[in-house]
Amino acid sequence: MELTTVWFLIVGVMFIGYFVLDGFDFGVGMSLPFLGKTDTDRRVLINTIGPVWDLNETWLIVAGASLFAAFPEWYATMFSGFYLPLLIILVALILRGVSFEFRHQRKGEKWTRWFDQFIFWGSVVPPLLWGVAFANLINGVPIRTMEGGGWLYEGTLLTLLNPYSLLGGIVVLLLCFTHGLVFVALKTMGEMRENARKMAKNVGLVTIVLAAAWLVWTIVTHLANPNIGLIIACAAIAAVALIGAWVANLMGREGWAFVGNTVTIAFALLTIFAALFPNVMISSIDPAESMSVAGAASSQMTLEVMTWVAVFTLPLVLLYQGWTYWVFRKRLTQDMIPVESPAEATA
Repeated sequence: MELTTVWFLIVGVMFIGYFVLDGFDFGVGMSLPFLGKTDTDRRVLINTIGPVWDLNETWLIVAGASLFAAFPEWYATMFSGFYLPLLIILVALILRGVSFEFRHQRKGEKWTRWFDQFIFWGSVVPPLLWGVAFANLINGVPIRTMEGGGWLYEGTLLTLLNPYSLLGGIVVLLLCFTHGLVFVALKTMGEMRENARKMAKNVGLVTIVLAAAWLVWTIVTHLANPNIGLIIACAAIAAVALIGAWVANLMGREGWAFVGNTVTIAFALLTIFAALFPNVMISSIDPAESMSVAGAASSQMTLEVMTWVAVFTLPLVLLYQGWTYWVFRKRLTQDMIPVESPAEATA
C-alpha cells in the first residue's frame, strides 16, 4: 500500500476519533436546556465531560495538522473554499471552551445562563457545519485546476447549502445529540439517567429515519463509484449499529448503546471516505478536475518522516487517553455537586 493511501486512511481515523469523542461532548452540550432543569442538573451534565472535553478536542488539532502536512493541496483548497463555515466552527469551539472554564468563576443565575447559552450553541453549530462540509466533499464542489498548479474553489457559501449537504449536517447533529444523551445516561444515576434515556429514545428514532435517508441518497448518487461495494457495506454497518444502539438504550444497556453509536459514527465517516477515494475533493464542474489523493499529497520523504512519528507517538496518545477515561469512569449524582449558599446563588 502506498504511503499516500496510508495517510488518507490515517486522516480518516483522526476524524473518526474526533467525531466519536468530541461528538458526545457536543451532545452533552446540546442537552443542557432539556435535561438541565436546575443549575445543579446543568453542573452534573457539564461535569460528565469536564475532565475529558479538551482532550477529546485535541483530535481535531491532530487531524488538521495531519491534513496540512500530508495533503497540503487538500488543506489549502478546502480551507479557502470552506473558509466562512470553518471560521464559524472555530468561533463556536472557542466560545464553548471559554464557557466551560469561566462559568464557575462567578456566582449568579445571569452569569451562568450566558455561558450555558454559549455551551449550547457552541455544541450545536460545529457538528451541523462539519456535516455540511463533509457532505459537500462527496457531493462535489466547484473546483478546477489552475495553470500554475493547484486547485481553485469557484463557489460561494450558498453553493455549500444544498439539500443533500444540509441533510448531512442535520444527520451529524442528531448523531452527536443521541451520542451525548446516551453518554449522560452512562455517566449519571437516578432521575437524570432516566430522563437522558427517554430523550435518547425519541431523538434516536428521528436520527434513524434521517440517517437512513441520507445513507440511501449517498449510495444512489455513487452507484458508478468503483468503491460502491465498500460504500454499501459501510453504510449498512452504520445503519445496523444505529438501530442496535437504539434497542440497547431501550433495554437500559447504556454501555452497549454507546458502543453502537460509536460504531455508527465510525462507519458513517468510513462511508464518506470510501465515496471520496481515490479523490479527496470531487469537482462538480468536471470529474477530471477532481483532486486525487496522489495529486494532493506531500513528497515521499515527508510522508515517510510523518509515518515514523505517528508510529511512536500515536500509541502513547491512545494510552494516555484510555488512562484518563479509566480514572474518571465513575457515575455522577447530584449529591456530588456542592450546594451553593443563598447569598452565592443570588450574587
